[in-house]
Order: sequence, then structure tokens, then C-alpha cells
Amino acid sequence: MKDNYTIGVEEEYMLCNPNDGSLVDKADIIMKNIPDLLNDRFSYELILSEIESNTSICNNVSEAILELKKHRTLLNEIGKKNDFAIGISGTHPTAKASEQTFVQNESYNWVSEQLQYYATRNITFSTHIHIGVKDLENIIKVTNSLRRWISPMLALSVNSPFFEGFKTGMHSSRTFQFSTFPRTNIPAHINDLKSYEKLLDLYKKSNSIAKDRQVWWKIRPHIEYGTVEFRVCDIQGSLENTEMLISLVQSLVHAIIENKDFNNNYDYEVLQDGLWKSARYGLDAMVIDPMDNQIISMKKMIENMLDYCSESLDYFGAKNITDYVYRTLHYGTESNKQLDVYSKHGFIGLQKYLIDCNNW
Repeated sequence: MKDNYTIGVEEEYMLCNPNDGSLVDKADIIMKNIPDLLNDRFSYELILSEIESNTSICNNVSEAILELKKHRTLLNEIGKKNDFAIGISGTHPTAKASEQTFVQNESYNWVSEQLQYYATRNITFSTHIHIGVKDLENIIKVTNSLRRWISPMLALSVNSPFFEGFKTGMHSSRTFQFSTFPRTNIPAHINDLKSYEKLLDLYKKSNSIAKDRQVWWKIRPHIEYGTVEFRVCDIQGSLENTEMLISLVQSLVHAIIENKDFNNNYDYEVLQDGLWKSARYGLDAMVIDPMDNQIISMKKMIENMLDYCSESLDYFGAKNITDYVYRTLHYGTESNKQLDVYSKHGFIGLQKYLIDCNNW
């Protein structure tokens, strides 16, 4: 991606038994059945009960959503012939980490060797959003400023209240599970492109990483792709919710660049506090706006975010996204929906709900 504001999206799916929604190891079967023309659009993740899809470089949000829908549909068509269905949640509600099977290849073996027991704890599923920024120095500047919006974006996307059969009390248990990995934090302020490249070089020389992409920050500069990659969101079952998240990230990047609102050096503890509260309380959090240290409700923080990128949403013809945001503020997140389904139907009912493609 070398143009400003182009889009690429990655989604991570659960592979589930179509009868009860439990996890099943079907990634190898999927990779053998993907049409040749789409081989680059799917990849393994850490465990065989998970698969990742990624879009091509898209010019707008509609293109990205259409591709994601096609990918989900293709996987379920393969699943009908091979006894699985895709499930969509930030974590599987009941699957045991100890029962998962690792993918065996050089990259994932490296992760397993590095993290040992804690590598096995990562049954998590997210949405990663790449936005093209053609000036590499601007990628760093945008990354610094975009950190302000990590907590409201996570709060809108929380979708993982359960883990290993426990009602965790968190709205995004995925955030806590994945945070046991190193280099998954909010990045500290980065001075410039040279500083970032120096950091990556130091990581490699000290054997902290083998590849640049093993920096798994909540937002990361992706220099090879020419993108800012926003990595904090739980995956969404609803494609309208996915559209909302993609449009917001694209518009926030646009607003930062067009307004030259670069390099904001926020209080790091405030950023971390916002992340924790979003994962714990979702839309019900009280947070500190890192721009001015004012204490406000999360819903007000989200409204401030909408105000910040309102002109950019107009620029992309995405004013309908405002309605999607207020719908979420009124009716709740996908985490709230999971909790409601569980209270009425228990874990089996919830797991069947998560594999129901009618909920897309």
C-alpha cells in the first residue's frame, strides 16, 4: 500500500464443530481447499483451530467489506463439505488452551519456543485494519497521534467476555490473553522513522524478534506495506460493525494527516489506563482523555472521536457510520450481546449463536 487511505483488513476466525460450536482443527483442510487465485488471501495462525483472511488492497470501505463477506462465505462453503463452520468472537467461550494443536512451521515454532507455556494461552481472534500512508515519516507521526483513540475504538469493538468456560468479568478478555505476549503494548512515542528502524534492528540483534512483524503493538507502523496498522479491536460478527471500525480508523488517519495533528506525546500511563478500562468495562468506563487529562465517560470519549473525524467521514462518504456508532452506544456492543445470549441459553446456545452466519 503506497497511496494514502487505501485499506487492508485481516480477520481471524474460529474453526468450529457445526453442531455444538466447539473448536476443531481444520486449518490444514482449509489451506488445501482454497482456490489457487485466493491462496494469498488466507493464512495459518498459531493454532490449527484458527484461520486468518486478509483482503487485497482496497480503495474504499465497501470493497473491503465485500471481500470479507466473500471470504467468510467461502470458508463456510468449504466447511459444509468438511464438517466445520467459522465462528466469530474475540475468544472462544469454553475451549481449553491446553487442548489446542500448534501449527508447525518456522515462524510459529519460533513463537512457541520463545513463549513456551504462554504461547499455548493465545486462543484469540481480532480484526487488524491497515490504512495506507505513502510518506513513511508520516506513518510514524500518525501512529503517535492515533494512540489517543485506542480506548474508544476498543470499547466499541469489545467481543470476548468469556474464556475457558469462565465469565471473566471483562468485556475484552482477548486483550488480556494476548497481552501475555511481549511487544503487544501500546507503543511509546516514536521520535521518527530512523528511531523506529533502529529499535527494530536492536530487537533483531538481541534476538528479541526474528522479523519486523513480531512487534505486535496495539498500533504499529508497517513500513513494508506503507501502512498504519490498527490492531486493538476484537473481531466483529456483524459486518456493519466491521464497516464502522474500518471507516473510523480510515477517517481518523485522514483527520490526523489533513490537520497535521502529528506526534502527540501523550501521558503513557493515561493511555494504558484507558486500554485497561475499555477491556474491563467497555462502554461503561470512565476514562481520562489523553489530550487534556479531562475525566469523561467512555461514551463521551467516543462522541469526541466522532467530532474529531466528522469532516473526514464526510470526505469518504461515510456519514452513515455516525448512526452505527450511536446504535452501538444505545443497544450495546457484541460483548453485551454475548452476555445476553449466554444468560438465556448457556454456553451451548452461545456457541451456536457465534457460528450462525445469519448474524453477519
